[in-house]
Amino acid sequence: MPETALQSATLGLGGNIGDPVRAMAAALQRLDARNDCHVAAVSRLYRTPPWGKTDQSFFFNACAAVETKLDPEALLDVCLSIEREMKRERIERWGPRTLDIDVLTYGDLVQDAPRLELPHPRMTDRGFVLMPLADIAAGLVVRGRTVGDWLDNADVTGIEVADENRDWWQKS
Repeated sequence: MPETALQSATLGLGGNIGDPVRAMAAALQRLDARNDCHVAAVSRLYRTPPWGKTDQSFFFNACAAVETKLDPEALLDVCLSIEREMKRERIERWGPRTLDIDVLTYGDLVQDAPRLELPHPRMTDRGFVLMPLADIAAGLVVRGRTVGDWLDNADVTGIEVADENRDWWQKS
């Protein structure tokens, strides 16, 4: 049986309850420790104002590029499992959370499936996704435009770099 080829995917991570930076770092470390995933690049860490539901604490956000042997839905399942292990509770849409991991892109795949839409349907509207994603994949084409181009038109008001060191996730 042939070995499954590696596929590139990008992930968005965020949180604003407890110690979200530690939670994101632990999530990336868990992914990187798997034999079917490798964290290839991680963005700087950003502190971002809440989006959607604005009466809550600021978030920390980052993006990661991974190389994986998992298919898109299996990668999503791994991310959701890590969220559960880290005590993520889904109480309120766009509400506070300990950890959120979104599959943003999976190679060039475009799919509109009930469980997973790719590319992520709202990623190009969100400065808190585009800023960290541009750190690691500014030239990635999403819906006919590069991440850098999408970022040029995004609202990035209040978003600031919280850690310039891209190894922040390996410190804890």
